[in-house]
Amino acid sequence: MRMRFMGAKVKLALWQASPTNGRIEAGISALCTQLQAAATAGAKMLVAPELFLPGYNRPDLHAELAQGLDGAWIARLRGMAAEAGCGLCLGWAERDGGAVYNAATAIGPDGALLGHYRKIQLYGPMERASFARGDNLGPVFTLEGRRAAMLVCYDIEFPAHAAALAQAGASLILVPTANPAGFEYVQRRLVPARAHENDAVVAYANLVGDEGDVTFGGLSVIAGPDGEPLAMAGARGEALLVVDLAAAEAVPQGLRSAQRQEYRPASMGEGGQ
Repeated sequence: MRMRFMGAKVKLALWQASPTNGRIEAGISALCTQLQAAATAGAKMLVAPELFLPGYNRPDLHAELAQGLDGAWIARLRGMAAEAGCGLCLGWAERDGGAVYNAATAIGPDGALLGHYRKIQLYGPMERASFARGDNLGPVFTLEGRRAAMLVCYDIEFPAHAAALAQAGASLILVPTANPAGFEYVQRRLVPARAHENDAVVAYANLVGDEGDVTFGGLSVIAGPDGEPLAMAGARGEALLVVDLAAAEAVPQGLRSAQRQEYRPASMGEGGQ
């Protein structure tokens, strides 16, 4: 049965945010406000951007401020999620011993840790200088009856990663991101393609505005299994998107991809140059 979204009504929220730029307390306060707003709208999960703490384009702060999974940042965010009754998925700089990772963590509406992931596909010289590369795809976890998983930014541009999560049962892929202006084809084409290919919902939460010499492109999107946006933010300004995942359930069967069921591996024929 390919209708994998069936179950109780669930709303998903996505926050297109301005960069924190090292302002930790202001960033956490803004997260608290958005969690409360998402909860008021009935959402059970809020997706926030990549490296929201301490900031994406702040390589001077990544190693200096990075914390462990058992550190103060995650403890506070777990408490905020539980108080709001809305889960949170966000990107942040994680320290584990001598290594620093570009990480994402999902927290449930009760404050429980649902999943943790370290970015595999580091993008550009800054990320490769700041972070160690993750080795494994994160776990598939249950969110209000849905099977969900995480990727971070550049990861979603590699079809095999999303396909592996879908093969493991994920029908909802949460993607904190920090995609600069000029790369809008990712939001407009690649993210919807990943959703369609895998009969899934992909929530891609981008930054917007400037951080140092980088301008982020916004256009955060929640893409449905037909490859169409369930909701999309603009290229300028913060936005809070809230989507009832029943909209994904309502996509007709004929518009859903059967690639995972119908794919036939093939070998190269002889005679090529």
